[in-house]
Amino acid sequence: MPSSDHYPSTPDGRYFVVKGRLWRTSNPRLAPDRRQALVNQLMRARRQVGLAMKAGDAGAERSARAEVDAAKQGLGERGPVWWDDGAPDLNRKMVANTPYADWYVGLQCK
Repeated sequence: MPSSDHYPSTPDGRYFVVKGRLWRTSNPRLAPDRRQALVNQLMRARRQVGLAMKAGDAGAERSARAEVDAAKQGLGERGPVWWDDGAPDLNRKMVANTPYADWYVGLQCK
């Protein structure tokens, strides 16, 4: 997934948009050192996925993908939402089908 630094973020900071789709951002309340440790874990796990795929090792690939998922959950990008106002999780939804639709259209008009 691309870095959120290069894509528009929703006004509430919960998502960034890539090709019209919402992607949940990392929990902004994470301590910087914890966030970096999780990012490092994520990058290692992604490299392991690639190596396992290249080697044709399905077991290693499953294990590496589980590590990717664990890191993403730790970052708050998957699993339970990191906000506490009861708003639903719209991760991976097309922005046009969400309450952010008007905001996104407004961005495109600028």
